Amino acid sequence: MNLFGSLTKTSDQRGRFLDKLPGILPHRPEAAEAGGTRDSDDVSTEKFRLSTVLAVRQLVIGALLLASSVAVTPPTQAATAQAASGPTYTNPVSAGAVQTFPDPTMIRGKDGLWYAYGTTNPIDGKNEHILPMLTSPDMVHWTYAGDVYTGDDHPSWWPNGTRPWAPDIRYVNGAYHLTYALSTGGVGLATSPRPTGPWTDHGMIVPAGGSGCPTGNIDQAMFTDVNGDNYLYWGSYDTICGAKMNAEATEVTGPVTQIARGRRMEGGFVVRRDDKYYLFYSDAGCCDGAFSGYTVKVGRSGSPLGPFTTPTGVDLMDLTSKDGIVLAANGNGWAGPGHNAVQTDLSGQDWLVYHAIPSSAPEFGPVTTTWGTTLGNLSRRPLMIDRLDWIDGWPVVRAGAGPSTGAQPAPVTTWTVGGTFNEGKDGWTGPWKVASDPDSLGHLTGKGSTSELSDDRVQGDVRVEADLRLGEGGTAAGLVVTRENGSKDITAWLDRERGELVVTAKARGRTTTASSPLPSSFDYGSWHNVAAERRGNALTASVSADRLGDPVASVSMTLPDGAPTSGAIGVTTRGAADADNVGAAPLYRPVTERVPDPVLGTLLPAYSDEFDGAGSPTGWTKVRNPSATLSNGSLVWPTQNAELYLGNNSASILLRDAPQGDFAVETKLTFDGTKGNQQAGLLLYENDDRWLKLTHSILPLNQGNGAVLHQTEFGKEGPRPGTTPPTAVANAPMFGGPVAETTWLRLVYHYDQENGEHDVRMASSTDGAHWTWGGTWSLPRTGPVRIGLISMNAAGATATFDYLRTYEVTSR
Repeated sequence: MNLFGSLTKTSDQRGRFLDKLPGILPHRPEAAEAGGTRDSDDVSTEKFRLSTVLAVRQLVIGALLLASSVAVTPPTQAATAQAASGPTYTNPVSAGAVQTFPDPTMIRGKDGLWYAYGTTNPIDGKNEHILPMLTSPDMVHWTYAGDVYTGDDHPSWWPNGTRPWAPDIRYVNGAYHLTYALSTGGVGLATSPRPTGPWTDHGMIVPAGGSGCPTGNIDQAMFTDVNGDNYLYWGSYDTICGAKMNAEATEVTGPVTQIARGRRMEGGFVVRRDDKYYLFYSDAGCCDGAFSGYTVKVGRSGSPLGPFTTPTGVDLMDLTSKDGIVLAANGNGWAGPGHNAVQTDLSGQDWLVYHAIPSSAPEFGPVTTTWGTTLGNLSRRPLMIDRLDWIDGWPVVRAGAGPSTGAQPAPVTTWTVGGTFNEGKDGWTGPWKVASDPDSLGHLTGKGSTSELSDDRVQGDVRVEADLRLGEGGTAAGLVVTRENGSKDITAWLDRERGELVVTAKARGRTTTASSPLPSSFDYGSWHNVAAERRGNALTASVSADRLGDPVASVSMTLPDGAPTSGAIGVTTRGAADADNVGAAPLYRPVTERVPDPVLGTLLPAYSDEFDGAGSPTGWTKVRNPSATLSNGSLVWPTQNAELYLGNNSASILLRDAPQGDFAVETKLTFDGTKGNQQAGLLLYENDDRWLKLTHSILPLNQGNGAVLHQTEFGKEGPRPGTTPPTAVANAPMFGGPVAETTWLRLVYHYDQENGEHDVRMASSTDGAHWTWGGTWSLPRTGPVRIGLISMNAAGATATFDYLRTYEVTSR
């Protein structure tokens, strides 16, 4: 059952229109001749890639024909963006290709296909594969494309028994850069001119120890800034660091900066949007089956090295749990969603790429590693995608609805007008020729002052893009966003002479120009993606190497009166240039409102307590003699050296009955803890080994020199039967928003009758008015829960509860 409520119509529907599948067939003879000769490795690799594409393409054709009508727009008419039903997807998108694909990253290759890379795992359910690769024409239908390394063919410097984890993929100066972490610590780098290798080893770029980051040296990701500077981010359990890299993006050169810290924080991933830098990360546990509390969060900064802050202004370096929740479990069968990347479809819509654990089958049995050893327990973490919305300047998945289940509108991966030129240039007019190379396969090449234009036209809000590179002697290459005729034209130029991204709009005999400098290190001879988005009379254009939220230049322009509103798209050049993946699709429709938070209804006095009076509280069942007393309208309860953890069930509890049906329970807690593991808060309790808690907890910062974190800890305890052997009692946390000296805590309860589970969602507040709504835990039900309070784990602190209030729930 989904505790996040239902999406509004605008959250689930986007206008789109389709013309024809992108060209992904083998080269025509003339294309091969234009590209010159290739060696045998190039030919075999391309045969593999193209045969894979053809197999998957048949699936896509069937899906598209069922999902929508395919309209052909004559050259004399314009294609207007219209809302239409289109293709759908259902998570996990890796189903049918692999059983698991943890810590995924994704890129659109210069051949027009998408490629995904995952952590070493038993993708076939039995034997591990080292950094497996997948390929897809549409981000939905995936095909296994081999492994980066094999057990017999990997770098000799790897420590014996190490398992490469968490790859990150980028395109830098004409090569794919794949960084990966080692389970024994440290970050390696491999590069290739093609997205599936063969890979060249560049050794370790972050050492296992002594990197300057006081944390696990894993979970890295690269980023390129507007000035061309490359950065590497890394860190796990409990600090994330960043540092500059060299111009070739092959080594870390700058000083190491700590940019975020939190309990079990890891998996940093940075994108730039509207002149702001966003650091995505995951906290809590990644890999504990249905007990995985992974949650994706985000901070925002004006600099790539911070300081990053949350929507409520909490610095990511502050010693507290954080708000800024992007994605959390919602009780619909997916646990531990996290370790994300970001991908953009052809309409400009962003997508969160992540893994999650199916609660119905969360664990593998024993599996064999590439070193011949046996792993007893691994969590099944398939590849997931979901729409990433930007609302009020902050990213959130599906407007806050969480991981999806069931059919969802698919990414837009087919242009209305456009092509990859892998099957020639039908539909295009101009003198440019078709050539080929091992990376991009088919592409256009032109020279002189010439243009290649689409026969079909576009109009309305549209996104147009192309991969461009300059040839020898070429001074500028341009993306024709709209051309009605020679005097009405909008073009975005990579201008080598000016060293700028230049946008020109011709109308009524005048040319309006806007520009932004390109980095001094910009490699005009390698592929760069130029994308332009037109919404009304506003135009934005950007250039990046890999479409991964890292533009090196961006331009915004208000189009002049008379600027063309419809016309052909295409490419143009002054001198020599190449172009590929040129196309247009209707611009995505942004979702601007979050799904509603749960709404509390009538107060239920019979299940509440204002803690008036004096002495011992009445109306409660006292378990193990709690030392709580009433004083000045509050319940005052010192913490104790006792636990409620696995087999150690010595802590005292105050319990009272819960109402039937859905309910919410809330308390206002003042807590003065300073020592590790002190905690106090709410409890929903079946018995000592089956419960859910929401507490203000004091937890040690790993490698923090004695520092502690004040966390909103949302924990659960219960059986974990999928492990080998089954675990009778397991325990794991999820973390919510920030805490203060006084924190309001809230749990919303629902019984999921269909699955026989307690579904409980957490929320917290530091002022009682503005709430951070976090994730949902699901716990199989064996009996009713009771409402409880706890103050435990380490003596020396005092919890003061102002009230315990229980409410009906109007909407979840």
